[in-house]
Amino acid sequence: MKKIISILLITSLLYYASSCEKDDICIDGDTPLLVIGFNDMEDTTETKEVSSIRIRNIDIDSVLENDSFSDRTDSPDSLSVPLRSNAVTTMYEIISNSEDDDDTELETGNRDTLTITYVTSESFISRACGFITIYNELAVSLTEDDDNWIQDIAVVQQTIENTDNIHVKIFH
Repeated sequence: MKKIISILLITSLLYYASSCEKDDICIDGDTPLLVIGFNDMEDTTETKEVSSIRIRNIDIDSVLENDSFSDRTDSPDSLSVPLRSNAVTTMYEIISNSEDDDDTELETGNRDTLTITYVTSESFISRACGFITIYNELAVSLTEDDDNWIQDIAVVQQTIENTDNIHVKIFH
């Protein structure tokens, strides 16, 4: 009888221990953002703030009006923006000296368009977090116009795995 009770007790403990799960709380499961740093064109090692900047997403798959991604920000030296994980291209219009014209109710400022291309892959983080998108082979191009405020672009890291470092430097 003691053997049966011992076996039942051990079986119950094993069943209870195997049915417990760890808390499924996701701590590091966010798809990384593209970090853009702004640097001085003359001294490329120095950061340079951009006055009254706004970033607009250009959705090439939609005919709708582009919504502003960011509110006007005074003088940032870097920004973090999301990339589309269901495509291989993301386009942003970056507006320097952005203001609202009271007469026309339109936004004014110097607009430059960036086209960001990449190859996506997925990385499994955990059961709680699932998969995140990793961006590889990052390339950035500027649409040339008569009045570009962006003078040059350098890709610092071609793989975006986290948001700890600057991935792209814009010189102005």
